[in-house]
Amino acid sequence: MIEVSKKCIGCSKCVPVCPFAAVSMSDKKAVMNEACTLCGACVQVCPVQAITITREEASARDLTGYKGVWVYVELSETDGGGAAKAGPRKIRKVVLELLSAGRRLADELGEDLCAVLLTDKNHSYEKELGPYGADKIYMVEHDELFEYNTDIFSTVIVSLVNRHKPSVILYGASIQGRDLAPRVASTLYVGLTADCTALAIKDGLLLQSRPAFGGNIMADILSPNSRPQMATVRPNVMKINEPVHGRSALVVRETAKLDRSLRRVKVLERSMAGDTGTVRIESADIIVSGGRGMKSKERFKQLEELSGLLGGVVGASRAAVDLGFKEKHHQVGQSGTTVSPKLYLAFGISGAVQHIVGMKASDVIVAVNKDPNAPIFNVARYGIVGDAHEIVPKLIEALKGK
Repeated sequence: MIEVSKKCIGCSKCVPVCPFAAVSMSDKKAVMNEACTLCGACVQVCPVQAITITREEASARDLTGYKGVWVYVELSETDGGGAAKAGPRKIRKVVLELLSAGRRLADELGEDLCAVLLTDKNHSYEKELGPYGADKIYMVEHDELFEYNTDIFSTVIVSLVNRHKPSVILYGASIQGRDLAPRVASTLYVGLTADCTALAIKDGLLLQSRPAFGGNIMADILSPNSRPQMATVRPNVMKINEPVHGRSALVVRETAKLDRSLRRVKVLERSMAGDTGTVRIESADIIVSGGRGMKSKERFKQLEELSGLLGGVVGASRAAVDLGFKEKHHQVGQSGTTVSPKLYLAFGISGAVQHIVGMKASDVIVAVNKDPNAPIFNVARYGIVGDAHEIVPKLIEALKGK
């Protein structure tokens, strides 16, 4: 329920920010009509805190009307150098992973799988989303959606949720997803499970699994009194289904009245840290990783040479990064980047749980370690018990044809 108290001064600041034109002025006081979705945009801009929203206790909610599994569609924001991207933006890979996982969840629940797309202009995105499993696409086109903004995007998402009442919403655990999902959850007063690595259905509820206590255990989380059930999911942990060519999705075009005054933050400049002109570790097909067993930054250069011959990139365990062998953006694992390349080579990595969580989805894992009992061998398809400092040079020689 939304209320306007006597403190209202009739400034009208709440009128233009309402996405669905639900606010008007009557006798110098704000009045909300039936189009109000309780998104909270008016609450944010009220200078005298005259507008309040009272939400039902979770246990008192009627949850029977909440249906559908939603996937938030994140689009690429920048080019490789960090500048604002001109022209059509691409759907991020994590969205296809979520659609594949969401298709399985929706089928088990007997509900629709819906994609939620916010963009300034549609570039036939439905042609890609449909084949990967989406039954329906809620699309909002508006000039103010040309780049991601927390205030703008969360306001639109909350409005759509209050209007259509999904049962589940999945976001990628990317920079954008980790920013957007908590804002939506806070506004809707629902729970959010962050950094999930597995999803399932249990007794009609979304079972959300994620590492806990430093990755030493897996926590299974249910939200019996919370709708929508919301989770961010780590990129590269869900396998992408093969697209069904010719499969189409119903496009539902939603309108939103967005005012620029909702933007409380203005982006002045963009920059991207890391190696320029190289493949990012999360999208590499081949990763050559090293751990503490490589012993020095100089010996790590052998892995760089090997990765160059294989056409891959270099990864590192947390121990190697902490010792200064490689930079942070090369780190693979729970506190680094989750990867799923076609080939993962691990040299001198013992296989702490935190590291394994971040790379066990790789297609083929080859491990080299002097300890025959190293945990890394439990997830490796091929294991070599030996000294990485002897084996890596021999691999380099073989690849060079010497």
